[in-house]
Amino acid sequence: MNVEAATVVEMRGLVRRFGAVSAVRDVNIEIARGEIFGLVGPDGAGKTTIMRMLAGVLRPDAGQIRLMGVDVVAEPERAKPHLSYMPQRFGLYEDMTVAENIFFYATLFEVPARVRRERARGLLEGAGLQAFEGRRAGRLSGGMKQKLGLVCALIHTPRVLVLDEPTTGVDPVSRREFWGILYGLREEGVTIFLSTAYMDEAERCSRLALLNAGEIRYCDTPARLKRLLPGALLAVTTRDARAAHAALEGVPGVLGRLLMGDRVNVRVDDALLRTPALGARLAERGVRDAEIAPVEPGIEDVFVTLLGGAPERGAGGAE
Repeated sequence: MNVEAATVVEMRGLVRRFGAVSAVRDVNIEIARGEIFGLVGPDGAGKTTIMRMLAGVLRPDAGQIRLMGVDVVAEPERAKPHLSYMPQRFGLYEDMTVAENIFFYATLFEVPARVRRERARGLLEGAGLQAFEGRRAGRLSGGMKQKLGLVCALIHTPRVLVLDEPTTGVDPVSRREFWGILYGLREEGVTIFLSTAYMDEAERCSRLALLNAGEIRYCDTPARLKRLLPGALLAVTTRDARAAHAALEGVPGVLGRLLMGDRVNVRVDDALLRTPALGARLAERGVRDAEIAPVEPGIEDVFVTLLGGAPERGAGGAE
């Protein structure tokens, strides 16, 4: 794909301040047609602020935003038909039924009745909600509410979909179903710009921007970001991962440690050289059941190494 020719979102030199606080600093992003572009960063990094500026909800203090060739800052109304923005707390009306919510959003976007009926039927089927048209939104599960929000966001056939942590607090099965819908949209040429607190979702993006303190520190495909990690990664699996994590502090050649459930991911300068030393230190500290093996790094390892801290999971706060 010729990315430059197919660019549908372009942000240049974006700056946004809230009083003395610089929430976004000189952000530059280009997103191609059909990409799933992800933003990952801790709470307060500026993810929501960037998305709200793209959606025309906030004006930047400096910089340019173009969406499908339209200047979003100068002509926000011209840009709106091309985009749909689903914030962290999407505005479903809980006392209205599934069908009534869809009708309401279709009316807002002036979707003709015939088009609305056909579009709603296909979206409801794709989301698995066709049997729930008469149910009030307030009686839906968390995952079903998110899928209904997505249906409402798509009813006017936008070419760019902006999703701010859309699956936070949703169960794993519903998250998987939600992503199935996103993959289908990508196949239709819809461009998706999302933020996520889940590193497994970050792995699914075409490209990722790692954001911290309002600045994009790194931006590339997940595979290329992983190649930025220095050294090698070893997985230390044991019944007491916390004890193993503590025991490996200060071992020569250890560049970093990340506790991950029942294992510790340990980044070392040389796997062959350091593996025996790790085993000896663990045995010395009473961790005698540990298994040490090479492992491929994940995005969480990249995040911690390159940004210097663990990502927030499911915090859901505005930023």
